[in-house]
Amino acid sequence: MAKSLKPQRPFTGQRPFTGKHMAAVLVLGFGVVVAVNFTMAFVATSGFHGVVVENGYIASQKYNGWLAEAKAQERLGWSAEVRRDEEGRLAVATSGVPTGAEISAQIRRPLGDADAEVLALTSRDADRYLSHAALPAGRWIVRLTITANGESWHSESEIA
Repeated sequence: MAKSLKPQRPFTGQRPFTGKHMAAVLVLGFGVVVAVNFTMAFVATSGFHGVVVENGYIASQKYNGWLAEAKAQERLGWSAEVRRDEEGRLAVATSGVPTGAEISAQIRRPLGDADAEVLALTSRDADRYLSHAALPAGRWIVRLTITANGESWHSESEIA
């Protein structure tokens, strides 16, 4: 009887790892990467509703003017703090603002202008103002404008 020259492997119960297996690993691995990239690109583009500035060059030309306005506003010594009260309304507490000042608030979502609206504020006492209606749930950027004696003051803050 002739002996086989082919070495015998002990039976391990596993099939050998072949080229087909490697191809499947590569296709699945790259498939996951491509799927995640497309998902993240879709989420990023569907959540952005516009540009921050139309033209960066034009905005840069206005920068020094914005700094001068901020310094003039600082010299007024006015300040305001915004928050949500227990009933969900916008509450504004001011300091240093002259009596009879007009205060307006514009709210918008952190990204886009889809839900932007102007709120009417009513004076509760000398330094406190409240909106008539409750704010819808979620994060908001509040832009306050205070006008008194021909001077204007602006601030922007975020509330949740």
